[in-house]
Amino acid sequence: MPEHTEIHRPTSAVPLPSEMLAVEAFGGAAADPSSLREVALPIPSPTGVDILVEVHAVSVNPVDVKVRAGIAPKHSQVLGYDAVGVVRALGESSRRFSVGDRVFYAGQIDRPGTNSQFHIVNENIVGHAPARLSDAEAAAIPLTAITAWESLFDRLRLTLTSRGTLLVIGAAGGVGSLVIQLAKARTGLEAIAVASRPESISWVQEMGADHVVGRDFMPEVQQIAPDGVDYIFTAYTPGNMEAMASVITPHGEIVSIDESGGGIDALKSKSVTWHWELMFTRPMFEPKDASQHELLNEVARMLDAGELRTTMTKHLRPFSSTTLRKAHEIVETSATIGKVVVSGFPLQENDVRSVDDQ
Repeated sequence: MPEHTEIHRPTSAVPLPSEMLAVEAFGGAAADPSSLREVALPIPSPTGVDILVEVHAVSVNPVDVKVRAGIAPKHSQVLGYDAVGVVRALGESSRRFSVGDRVFYAGQIDRPGTNSQFHIVNENIVGHAPARLSDAEAAAIPLTAITAWESLFDRLRLTLTSRGTLLVIGAAGGVGSLVIQLAKARTGLEAIAVASRPESISWVQEMGADHVVGRDFMPEVQQIAPDGVDYIFTAYTPGNMEAMASVITPHGEIVSIDESGGGIDALKSKSVTWHWELMFTRPMFEPKDASQHELLNEVARMLDAGELRTTMTKHLRPFSSTTLRKAHEIVETSATIGKVVVSGFPLQENDVRSVDDQ
């Protein structure tokens, strides 16, 4: 691996082509062949603290589906947030990485996405990829790990000494799966997971949930925690506000990653604290903040130590508009367990460790 010198000109270890394959989103339903299309785009050059990453694997999140559906007619954009790849060039102010480093990150919602062979990203939101995971396994992690971490440790301010109960709504999804794992690894909380289907129940139990309750969770939660739950994480807030108001303890705290759907006044009588979590806040408004870089490095350490596990449940190949449409269709059902990953980019080596399609 080349040494990281004090001269930080944008250079690469090997000559790069002039163009790259990318997939642009044009709006509409995922099943429509025109919703995602392959295009050839110039390979950008990094400046400042940006780095250029050769992308090896990406995952598809609900935000991909939401943004795609909202693209106006005659407009397009490259989507994609999670990525795993190798650093190929450095901006002149880059200090955190060397060309050849294997990295993972969740990108930004206000910049071109990772659904391309090469991608520019601010190094302050990039971490060193976990060595024990394949590219596909690692690509499932960044966005959901950042969201879960910030929800638990920045918004709810939980610590290793925190005790009480945590209700996780949307527990079988990508973020919920990491909320449970992180809560069990880094707090003393008892985790109650909301899951209804047999496969979802089995999954959240694998993640470490202490209890599992059904979609209409209020009576079951009241039996488990008759004095109320101390904390709630919710990825599915609309329609659940009344039930949350019923089971939360007075002065309890709720963190939400979706829209409230109204009815938040139901929490007033118990003086409940409401937190919003959007992992894109720091990249958009605090680009010099390196918290997510440090967070991802710690998550990588925990993955390599076996303290956390990948949440990949679907692995699709190769990288193409057809494959990404299939991934979008799976995610937009809102019944996805874990994460859907796409790999198999052209002109690259296989994943660090092969993973069978599931």
